[in-house]
Amino acid sequence: AVGQRQKFAALFAFGPQNRVGRRSLVRRFAFFGGISQRASRFSPPKLRIHLSAAVFDSVFESVGKRAGQHSHSQDEINELIVEFAYLYGHVVRLKGGDPFVFGRGSEEIAFAELHGIQVYFVPGISSSLSVPASIQIPITARGVSESFWVVTGTTKNGEISSDLVLAAQSSATIVILMGLHKIQEIMEQFEAFGKGELPVAVIQNGTLPNQRSVVGTVNNIVALAKHESIGAPAVIVVGEVVRYAKQLNSVLLETIEH
Repeated sequence: AVGQRQKFAALFAFGPQNRVGRRSLVRRFAFFGGISQRASRFSPPKLRIHLSAAVFDSVFESVGKRAGQHSHSQDEINELIVEFAYLYGHVVRLKGGDPFVFGRGSEEIAFAELHGIQVYFVPGISSSLSVPASIQIPITARGVSESFWVVTGTTKNGEISSDLVLAAQSSATIVILMGLHKIQEIMEQFEAFGKGELPVAVIQNGTLPNQRSVVGTVNNIVALAKHESIGAPAVIVVGEVVRYAKQLNSVLLETIEH
């Protein structure tokens, strides 16, 4: 009986190139619950193939979150993880990126363990690193950027993070997640410190087949993103390293030559 088996949950980070997680997902677990939209509706073809190799009677539940479109609240997701673990014995919570970078992963683990469920974790690659890299933007570069910030664009109160004011004063690369709908307000923080010409990139659907991006400066990125109809989910990168973006190779070469 299910009630007599050891119950466990697995928190998988299905970030780009996470081959370890993909092998474990297919070979080790029999039942699936709490699967995010990224693993179903918005998943790349290779991911769908891996999921199709799962046990035929696995249960799939979409609990994905997109800007303004939350299919389930976080409390409901926590409850589902526990419910599925007790109902089926095993449950996989499949997430994109890294669950510990604005991914609520620690909350889900704590809730499951509070209910006596053993949790396994397979780390992933955060979109704050992989998405800029997808258009050849390094987060750090010798002589250009010695550090980087990863900041949420929207706090739980619906406001921009106060850390952005501090970040805007630094020379570090600033990576902003979940901030597209507040991009104008965010850019105003940089303009206030005289950084209107600082390069900015906005990358939508990073690493997916329908990825799109636009590159500009603090002064014009809002208009450019609107003109190109860039939508969520998107990662915003602010800093001199944006000059390395593949769209700006000619600008980079010109800078080096001078």
